[in-house]
Amino acid sequence: MAKKKAITKGFSVEEKLKALCKLQIIDSEIDKIRTVRGELPLEVRDLEDDLKGLETRLLKIDSDLEEKEKFINSRKLSIKESEELIKKYNSQLASIKNNREYDSLSKEIEFQNLEIELSNKKINDTLSKIDFLNQSKEDTSNKHNEKREIFEEKNKELKNIVSETEKEEKLLLKKSEEAEIVVDERLLIYYKKVRENSKNGLAVVPIRREACGGCFSKIPPQKQLDIRARNKIIVCEHCGRILVDLEMYEAIAA
Repeated sequence: MAKKKAITKGFSVEEKLKALCKLQIIDSEIDKIRTVRGELPLEVRDLEDDLKGLETRLLKIDSDLEEKEKFINSRKLSIKESEELIKKYNSQLASIKNNREYDSLSKEIEFQNLEIELSNKKINDTLSKIDFLNQSKEDTSNKHNEKREIFEEKNKELKNIVSETEKEEKLLLKKSEEAEIVVDERLLIYYKKVRENSKNGLAVVPIRREACGGCFSKIPPQKQLDIRARNKIIVCEHCGRILVDLEMYEAIAA
């Protein structure tokens, strides 16, 4: 759903400052809710990706095992064919009448024996690979089961936290959107940019003890008077946060 465009007509600077204060207070509450969730959403997402990766690996191992079983069966079939040929050639040797035919059949028998020897070697090599793949499959399955248990535990924990805070977060998000309507678009963009670049998410701060409530830099007396007048948007020269007077901020936060 398209977001409502900020409406600024008819709102004074003081009303905009109050809306910014309200917006900051609401957004800070949303930040607190999301902080409670901490790194859980990322952990759950990473675990889910790990599980998918392990499942893909297991499928690949199964595919390799199937391929190698087919290869062994084909080699066993080849051995059987060679044994039948040897049997056939041996029976033909009894009726051979010259050395040339005898030598030819002997070479065929020798060749088929070599083929059997080669097939057996390849079968043994493939069986070793199958043993390795089966061990790899067992290790991967164990790892998958371990990850699955952790994932289910973390996902359950996340769902519980979300279910406890989801209603409150939705309500706050709605209030945040309502407060944004009073703030003009360029100021709203600036507010969000400062919030994004601030570790604590504060873009609007009150003056406390004659200093910026964000970076604690001293504010000149004249600028403090201008801030209390509430007739212009004033930002901290050091951190760029929007400055408001403490009385207004605390009244809105109450």
